[in-house]
Amino acid sequence: MAADGSTTQAAGEPGEAESVRAFWRGLGLPGLVDVHTHFMPDRVLAKVWAYFDGVGPLVGRPWPITYRTEEDQRLATLRSFGVRAFTAMLYPHKPEMAAWLNSWAADFAARTPDCLHTATFYPEPEAADYVRRAVEGGARVFKAHLQVGGYDPNDELLDPVWGLLAEAGVPVVAHCGSGPAPGKHTGPGPIGRVLDRHPRLRLVVAHLGMPEYADFLDLAERHPEVRLDTTMAFTDFSEATAPFPPSQLPRLAALGDRILLGTDFPNIPYPYLHALEALARLDLGDDWLRAVCHDNTARLFGLPEAAPR
Repeated sequence: MAADGSTTQAAGEPGEAESVRAFWRGLGLPGLVDVHTHFMPDRVLAKVWAYFDGVGPLVGRPWPITYRTEEDQRLATLRSFGVRAFTAMLYPHKPEMAAWLNSWAADFAARTPDCLHTATFYPEPEAADYVRRAVEGGARVFKAHLQVGGYDPNDELLDPVWGLLAEAGVPVVAHCGSGPAPGKHTGPGPIGRVLDRHPRLRLVVAHLGMPEYADFLDLAERHPEVRLDTTMAFTDFSEATAPFPPSQLPRLAALGDRILLGTDFPNIPYPYLHALEALARLDLGDDWLRAVCHDNTARLFGLPEAAPR
């Protein structure tokens, strides 16, 4: 048992999957819906892992990859946890990469029915065309990574992209906060200007906007289509360097219908169960946990109802 009284088991232990399933069964849920998981082409994911292994400048501290397994095993792990639906968050760091990633993601979604078809973009002249093709091809969620991509979300090449996604009602999960290290275009200001022009955009702020939690809660209170995902927030790993202010918990509770479970699986430096226990120890109540861990995201994506298991 951990010092805080939790019973987190090491990732990969035989009882880990059953512990995760016991968590959501105890809430009367049919499973989990995780809006922030990563699946990418093997060679791209290998480079991402190598970056973490090398303690890259954005990371700045050891970051072991807990679920470093082959793709089939990673899928089996999520399914063993009872994750009903998940995403394939992928993102370009340079031009002429996004369309290729979208092609891979479309194929991945076609062979992985429990994955929400994910796509991405980059500020380049072709962006509006390949985003439109992705939407017409069934993409259900997009990923934008302002920190890794190093681009301004207000780049004029992206304005038709934001407009198209707002009109289509397709959510965009955006890493727009300044954690783990500030970028030139991170923080609530740049993405806030996008929302001012496209107020219907279904923006999901990754990592709760870490570490600018209060600022991104402000953004959500001003824009009813803004949601926030819980990726890595409240965990021991993140609390050590970017603690969530206790004073903001009432606001987090009040926005309970717009907080979505995200984990960063497989690229997390702790077991999946710990991310769930970190939410539970906020003590915001079972109704809040049920909404966050399943109902809010299921409603956003129109997932079919499932009986509790």
